[in-house]
Amino acid sequence: MTAVQLITVTEDEGESRLDRWMKKHFPQITQGAIEKMCRKGEIRVDKGRAKASDRVAPGMEIRIPPLPDSPAPEYEPDGKISKTDAQMILDCVLWKDEHMIVLNKPAGLPSQGGSGQGERHVDGLAEALKFGYKDKPKLVHRLDKDTSGLLMLARTDRVARRLSEALRHREARKIYWALVAGCPNPKQGSVKFGLMKAAMGRGDEKMICVHPAKMGDFPDAKRAQTDFFTLWFLGTRMSWMALEPVTGRTHQLRAHMAEIGHPIIGDGKYGGSTAENMGDGWGAGTGGDMSRKLHLHARMLTIEHPVTGKIMTFTAPLPEHMAKTWKLLDWKEDDVPADPFTHRQ
Repeated sequence: MTAVQLITVTEDEGESRLDRWMKKHFPQITQGAIEKMCRKGEIRVDKGRAKASDRVAPGMEIRIPPLPDSPAPEYEPDGKISKTDAQMILDCVLWKDEHMIVLNKPAGLPSQGGSGQGERHVDGLAEALKFGYKDKPKLVHRLDKDTSGLLMLARTDRVARRLSEALRHREARKIYWALVAGCPNPKQGSVKFGLMKAAMGRGDEKMICVHPAKMGDFPDAKRAQTDFFTLWFLGTRMSWMALEPVTGRTHQLRAHMAEIGHPIIGDGKYGGSTAENMGDGWGAGTGGDMSRKLHLHARMLTIEHPVTGKIMTFTAPLPEHMAKTWKLLDWKEDDVPADPFTHRQ
């Protein structure tokens, strides 16, 4: 353990964020520890309290409290979460600051607990994502269990409200990548079927599509819209799709693609046997290992930062099973536009 230190920022170091300056000088200190020391007033800049995101410049004097000599773990086990699960969810972090965290959720991990979901889910594992805060971060939206990709968590109630409002008022844009059976014609457009819950057994959930002209006949149906764009296709067998949900209904992308005859590969609930494509028809040859996992990934998210107001765009790399499929089909992520919907007014 070191003693209290007073260090002056040199001209050679230039201007930088306080947390980055700290990590450069003390690599054994985690981001969470830096934020905690700032909140407690243990780290001071020119004798005043400071935030981890504050900028420090040459000539400023930084007070450093006693620090451990060895690296501190990002997560201290408390019996609730195993070290393996804690490390897994920490490895999912794509970006974070003192207000929010962005994850690349793996396929197969539920966002929240519930009937049939068990105890292992993002909301429960968020205990390992405190990074020095007293309370765990809060989910502001969800992804289906078998859908991978970008998922946001808020580190305070105030930020959670702002992010939730942005999503509710469609001030955020989400683009998904999917592998679907067949090739849509036309290759771009919108699906505007309404959605309502089907009567199913307890603990299960499935949505039924309702034609826009018949919405008045089904008071429980909610309007829904999915914009789609075909990024690449393999003859008439399968296509690489960009999907943008204009609305955010349960299972919207899966139900809409199945309704227009192009179910997402690996979607046993909405695609049924057609998702496996084991026959001789337009989808033949996409069964086997490829059909066993859902090929739907939350690829890109654009949102205004809830505190700074800066427009931020995040991109999540493909999960292992989709990356394997893309390699098999010789499709490369950089060969398509990141946002094929930018042509819209």
